[in-house]
Amino acid sequence: MDEAETSNIFYVPTPSLPSITPPDSYDPFRSQSIPLIIDNGSSNLRFGFSTSASPHSSPNIIAKYKERKFNQSLLLFGDAIDAESGAKSQGKTPWEGDVLLNFDAMENALDYAFVRLGIDAEAIEHPVLMTERLCSPLHSRALTSELMFEQYSVPSLTYCVDSVMSFYHNNKPTSGSTFSADGLVVSFNTASTSVIPILNGKGVLSHAKRIPWGTQQSTEYLLKLIQLKYSSFPTRVTSTQASWMLHNFCSFATDYPAVLRSLKIPENMRTAERIIQFPFTIPVVEEKTEEELARISEKRKEQGKKLQELAAKSRMEKLAKKENDLQYLTNLKESKRPNKREWMNTLQIEGFEDDAALDETIKKLEVDVKRARKKDPDGQDDVIEEPSFPLIDVPDADLDEEGIKEKKKQKLMKAGFDARARARREKEKEREEKEAEERREEEERENNFDDWAARLRREQEAIMNKIKERGRRKAALSDRKSAAAQARMKNIASLAADERVSKKKRKAGAEDMFGADDEDWQIYRKLNAAAVSSDEEEEFNQLRIIESKLILHDPTFTAQHTHASITSQRSALMSAFRPQYKEGDIEGSARIHLNTERWRVCETYFSPGMAGVDSAGLGEVLQSILARFSEAEKARLVKNVFITGGPSQFPGLQERLHGTLRPILPPEMHLGDIVRAADPSLDAWKGMASFANTDEFHQVSVTSEEYQEWGGERIKRWWGGNCNSAV
Repeated sequence: MDEAETSNIFYVPTPSLPSITPPDSYDPFRSQSIPLIIDNGSSNLRFGFSTSASPHSSPNIIAKYKERKFNQSLLLFGDAIDAESGAKSQGKTPWEGDVLLNFDAMENALDYAFVRLGIDAEAIEHPVLMTERLCSPLHSRALTSELMFEQYSVPSLTYCVDSVMSFYHNNKPTSGSTFSADGLVVSFNTASTSVIPILNGKGVLSHAKRIPWGTQQSTEYLLKLIQLKYSSFPTRVTSTQASWMLHNFCSFATDYPAVLRSLKIPENMRTAERIIQFPFTIPVVEEKTEEELARISEKRKEQGKKLQELAAKSRMEKLAKKENDLQYLTNLKESKRPNKREWMNTLQIEGFEDDAALDETIKKLEVDVKRARKKDPDGQDDVIEEPSFPLIDVPDADLDEEGIKEKKKQKLMKAGFDARARARREKEKEREEKEAEERREEEERENNFDDWAARLRREQEAIMNKIKERGRRKAALSDRKSAAAQARMKNIASLAADERVSKKKRKAGAEDMFGADDEDWQIYRKLNAAAVSSDEEEEFNQLRIIESKLILHDPTFTAQHTHASITSQRSALMSAFRPQYKEGDIEGSARIHLNTERWRVCETYFSPGMAGVDSAGLGEVLQSILARFSEAEKARLVKNVFITGGPSQFPGLQERLHGTLRPILPPEMHLGDIVRAADPSLDAWKGMASFANTDEFHQVSVTSEEYQEWGGERIKRWWGGNCNSAV
């Protein structure tokens, strides 16, 4: 392994067990009415008081698990689920995609948050500022409000959009001034990506748009690509590991087609790849001492000797039995009685139909005994004696009824013997012709080796071209629009429409002549191209013979020039795309090579159709939103393009967005820098905490009295929240 390859190897992190942390002290916040900030994200739940510097954060997932050792039911949240392997399959989040639906899980998550903050009062005595999704369904909001007011008795509740609050935190006004920033917010969430235009510090949510593609879908897409590329990977790749690979190795391409064109060069693909090393276990091989090896070898020899003795004993027993049978049948034949009827009865009792059957059995036993004695299983030295057929030349008039029957049997036996003799002569002739051909070929090889080798190579190439052409035809038949497939359908149609001989004509003597010509049967080969024909088998056999001769006599012809090696060779590009490790290389077989996937997964944000999602990409959404504003408003928006969310940290995103926006804007319009949130994960919570400490927060909150009057769906309209069902 070279140094460059070693530097590209990254090891999958080992998950660590969570540490137990005691709850916070509630005394500094008791009876203070300090706002409580809850960023209810699909991936993480962030919570804390508005005066805190940073929030508590934990994965937003719960699991109800029954521990078998002590038979106790456990309710686990966040990182604690990783401590119990059986609880992972029971994990459940409050979110279904991008909609808050599982309120049992939501209640359990809030219970954990309030316990973690140390709140020990009967009710939550703090105003709550909580996030909700852009254009959140009213049903989801109503149930959330019901949970907060009815279950936890909060004094007031305010909803906001997390991406707007992240923009607020990064563009906070100076003390005493109102928030009036302009910008175009692109928020990358877990299950969606949204674009919100902001003018004069207010989100124009009527023009906001959302696409159904986020980190969750990207992780699933990367996992599917890995499973497709490594269908027989020895270790199960989990969604957590795929998410780690997504956040650490994937990036956006400024020009995706150009990146793919550059990766067509194998050297570039190897340079760009990242090798992920998964855990593996080296099998323990027990090393034996020389004494143990010698003892095992001696034991094997003894076992082999015993087997040989048993086999020899078995052969001797069989030989003795055959000799006894032969002696018995020979004595039986010598004691033939003159009375024919009595003799036939004796033969039938012994299991023979006639004298010929007895003679045949005796000859077979003699041959078997000779082979066993000479240890010659093939019996090539045995001389086959021609049997006698005395009744063939006797006229039927001189024979009785039994004699005529015996004469017919002898005729059949003689015909069989003659046929076997002809077959032996033909086989001998073929063997002589083959030996003569081998002598001529050997003479040609010795006299003119170059011409002999060139002729065999031409024959090999011709056969390989035939096999390749047959493969192309099979591939073409799989495409119903190809010329080969259409010709096949025409043949089927012509056979179906062919007028056969009717029953009346058949009775009158007319005949269906299909099959009289051997070429008629070729139609079935054209119809069933997948079936292996005898010609194809013969070509493969002939090819193997030619290649074996070339390997034996031509030093320039190696195993790499054979048909099997050529067809199994992988191109340099395929070898770079998915390198093959030697059989038995356990460390190499536990590696995943990420190359094209590093850019392909992120490209789905701009082309969701690549992953089978029927949706507009991010570039089309940006163009659609900007088209709704005047030129002056559009110029104000594109001066401050703001990106937030976890995927906003992927390399190349700012350059890609700049390259997407520049062509859809007038040449004279200034496009500002693409600004990333200072902390994409926590800026939304920090912006919420900053806003909760202002006087405006209390003006936009829905109190418990207003909840009782309006219901859970109604909220107050303000610049950081949704506008659906707002007053």
